[in-house]
Amino acid sequence: MTIIGRATAQAPANIAFIKYWGNRDQALNVPQNSSLSMNLAGLYAETTVIWIDEASEDRLALNGDTTIGEALARVSAHLDVLRQRIGFRHRADVISSNNFPMGAGIASSAAAFAALTVAGAAAAGIDLSERELTTLARIGSGSASRSVPSGFVEWHAGNSHESSYAESIAAPDHWQLIDVIAVVSGVHKAVGSKMGHRSADTSDLQAARVSGADVRLENCRRAIVERDFAAFARVVEHDSNLMHAVMMTSRPPLFYWLPPTLTIMEQVRGWRAEGLNVCYTLDAGANVHCICTADTADIVRNRLMEMSDIIDIRSASVGEGSRCI
Repeated sequence: MTIIGRATAQAPANIAFIKYWGNRDQALNVPQNSSLSMNLAGLYAETTVIWIDEASEDRLALNGDTTIGEALARVSAHLDVLRQRIGFRHRADVISSNNFPMGAGIASSAAAFAALTVAGAAAAGIDLSERELTTLARIGSGSASRSVPSGFVEWHAGNSHESSYAESIAAPDHWQLIDVIAVVSGVHKAVGSKMGHRSADTSDLQAARVSGADVRLENCRRAIVERDFAAFARVVEHDSNLMHAVMMTSRPPLFYWLPPTLTIMEQVRGWRAEGLNVCYTLDAGANVHCICTADTADIVRNRLMEMSDIIDIRSASVGEGSRCI
């Protein structure tokens, strides 16, 4: 067997301020509404793709362990997308790791599939535009599209593969926000985001959530551009609550919150009432992302450290996008 090409890429996790939940096209992960996020510096997936001539199957090593089953199937399916795009027939060895908990609401699949896409294309010697990389990453995991560009990123919902793409709306240094993540569970969630997206339309609230998403996104975008934290906090918390309300009213319902989750959310609202620039948002998991301005981050972190039931605290500033290393 001969190595055809090899590349390694890093891709950041991201945290959505205006959420993605529910698809209009399940196969292509074309979402029902546009979303807005920031990349998280220092929280990343690192993935190496090695294209091999005459190999009979794809192989995956995940966080140091040879992996089969569903994880390998998802990676191989995404490699099929890349193979079709670049005209390859070769199989690949994929070596991937995350430096943060997987499947616990810190966008591990977003980082992983963004890194897989960027590394796979680079290993094949194919120079794709950032926009096309976001559309390809989206097929592996919808939120992966947002982990390709840098800084603050908008993912346009679109209505087709080509029109559903992500782009940066502001560079990482535009606004010094910090995500202080209160980790209350490192356990892989029982129902992953992929299945959750499929059940979104079973909630009576999903249509209402989607119908107001464009207005919330515009308000959030304006707050970021103007660095207006009060306006930002209002729309970010509201949008997070709406997504979890849809989850909780889906059939069957999805309850990602744990008791410490709600306690932290209540504390954050109280701290903001005291004058601290901090708000909360949650992805599909129990861990709470406390978004704050840089001058507030140490205070928020110290207060979280005083609370019981928090097993770890991670902090991340606004990060760059995916890159080969």
